[in-house]
Amino acid sequence: MAVTLTPTSAPVTPARPVRDRHHRGVSRWVVLALVTVGALVMLVPFAFMLLNAFKSPGDYSSGGPLSWPTEFYTKGLRTYWTEVNFPLKFWNSAVIAGSVAVLGVAVSLLNAYALGIGRVRGRLWIVGLFLLANMLPQEALIYPLYYVAKQVGLYNTQLSVIIIFTVIQSAFGTYLLASVMGTFPRSLLEAAALDGAGKWTVLWRVVFPNLRPTLAVLLIFFFIWTWNEFLIPLVMLIDNQTQTIPVALASLQGDRLMDAPTTNAGALISLVPAILFFLIFQRTLARGITAGAEK
Repeated sequence: MAVTLTPTSAPVTPARPVRDRHHRGVSRWVVLALVTVGALVMLVPFAFMLLNAFKSPGDYSSGGPLSWPTEFYTKGLRTYWTEVNFPLKFWNSAVIAGSVAVLGVAVSLLNAYALGIGRVRGRLWIVGLFLLANMLPQEALIYPLYYVAKQVGLYNTQLSVIIIFTVIQSAFGTYLLASVMGTFPRSLLEAAALDGAGKWTVLWRVVFPNLRPTLAVLLIFFFIWTWNEFLIPLVMLIDNQTQTIPVALASLQGDRLMDAPTTNAGALISLVPAILFFLIFQRTLARGITAGAEK
């Protein structure tokens, strides 16, 4: 008598339902609403600035900063452009911020390479000193910087501001990049050493390509931070030919008198270059942050 054997199948575990990313519950929409409200709140000061930039002094004095202008007033823009010589101030700010961004990233890369990969003795203490330097307020540094600049003949020159901010920004950059390079894969470095690569070759052929997104983010941050600096340029640059945009904007306000429409118009014009720079390099910034998150 022939017996037919049928294979027994293993119990099938029911698959878990895949949740659509568009249906993740109420919490998703709550977070999105909170972020939207926060963004709108942050845009309120810019809306007031835009509103008062095209308001005449008469409308401002009669209706206040919240009133709607009765006419499209552009004399404030023209006054700020001509009185402070905005093209010259723009060039000064661009030269200083661009130089600091490039030099700060270069110095940060070299310092961090020595600390993170070179394994300098006492590297943790040195990195701690860089972190401490980032915590010092500029008010505590301004008099020593002023005295040294006067002694070496760099006072009232753009070079003095470039050197100062290169050191300040590179302190943060060194701390950040040294932490990143401390976790750099040793296998890549050992493979490069076996191929006969020296320290400079390892830096430019192995380390630099892998850190390019992070360096791009630092470059953008250094440029915008330096562009917005006020205290040190105010003290170190006293000549109208060397001053930056924030210093020129502050010159519109007197001790007892302030032309609010002209000041708002100047703030609007001064803000446009930084916004354009951010929008141009927005994708670079996003790629750098995403690459850092993936690593």
